[in-house]
Amino acid sequence: MILQQNGSRRFKAYTSKHLDELLRRAGLDDEERLKVRAVATVLPFRTNAYVVDELIDWSAAPDDPIYRLVFPQADMLPAADVARLADLLKAEAPNTEVQAEANRVRGQLNPHPAGQKELNVPRIGDEPVPGMQHKYPETVLVFPKQGQTCHAYCTYCFRWAQFVGDADLKFASDDVAGMVGYIRRHPEVTSVLITGGDAMIMGEPVVRRYLEPLLELEQLESIRIGTKSLAYWPQRFTGDPDADDTLRLFERVVAAGKNLAFMAHFTHPRELDPPQVSAAVERIIGTGATIRTQAPLIRSINDDPAVWSSMWRRQLRMGMIPYYLFVERDTGPQDYFAVPLARAYEIFRDAYASVSGLCRTVRGPSMSATPGKVCVDGVTEVAGERVFVLHFIQARDPSLVGRPFFAKYDPEAVWLTDLRPAFEERFPFEPPGALLPS
Repeated sequence: MILQQNGSRRFKAYTSKHLDELLRRAGLDDEERLKVRAVATVLPFRTNAYVVDELIDWSAAPDDPIYRLVFPQADMLPAADVARLADLLKAEAPNTEVQAEANRVRGQLNPHPAGQKELNVPRIGDEPVPGMQHKYPETVLVFPKQGQTCHAYCTYCFRWAQFVGDADLKFASDDVAGMVGYIRRHPEVTSVLITGGDAMIMGEPVVRRYLEPLLELEQLESIRIGTKSLAYWPQRFTGDPDADDTLRLFERVVAAGKNLAFMAHFTHPRELDPPQVSAAVERIIGTGATIRTQAPLIRSINDDPAVWSSMWRRQLRMGMIPYYLFVERDTGPQDYFAVPLARAYEIFRDAYASVSGLCRTVRGPSMSATPGKVCVDGVTEVAGERVFVLHFIQARDPSLVGRPFFAKYDPEAVWLTDLRPAFEERFPFEPPGALLPS
């Protein structure tokens, strides 16, 4: 089933057609498997042999954190929706009928949070530049058409809508000339983030097609590559046929005077265990690139300060730089995975307090919300009122960056839109007259 190549396993993906067989390994009965399959008609499922064989502890499934990280759960969606979809599957309804119901459920899940499809689209004149986002003045995000999948999908992924096969929900492009032309017209852009999906799902020739033109742009200081490949397929940098070519490409980026930052997504310490990961990290750092680590805080997977402090310490020892702890975004199964902001702050604070200063490069808990990246700095009492203290790490309006503001304390709040301003009629990012409902 898994072929050997250059001493390493060849990549093998598992998709929804393999789901029932894999769920049997987790000990789920017929009814439980049917419900999970129902959820998988709405949310995407994809994993691979490396994750299945090397990372998941099947003796602990379905409670194993890595299992929960990649396999849909029966209660991730409203029970009534799951029941309707399960009934359709059980009755072997036509696929068009199943998909119509799945699309209805998807429409209720806020598939494009923070205006990521509508508000951030760059333009040249009146014409939109597809497959790009320009949310902050200095940073442009590029979504290569060939990178709109991953080695495996995370169950909490805020970009889940990219992977469900609905063209109306996707944003991607292979217009490299349009990308370069837009950046040239905007000298304030100094950083490009190649993301997806997963940029490293692409082979070296395709990655090179996007990176090489950027090396000619003197205004660019840094190129970032967003990826989960180190956790889900480290062989991309050790045993794959184009692993060496990819690393040589990274060396060229660094030699061109650009800071190459590898934005690695690690959600649980077990993802760091296999020796392939250490080997891949060593090879990437050897090119002159840096590796910065980030992940969201996810209930039932990593909502424990000991998990985070363990990850940050190990990442530091391996030469990586802890960068972000995110709050689960307001999309998809947020209700299932979200941790209240008050608890998120406590987890971050306790983990942060237990590591050395070199690990304290990490920032969080951070919400990537519509107006920008909002960090929860703490909970305190001001003028007799208990409040959240917050600030913008990044903002659409750069004048807001770094300025503290306050929100009324709410132990149930999980996102910026759940909060109400304290001491003012509106938050600083809201226009005059835009009062929040009482």
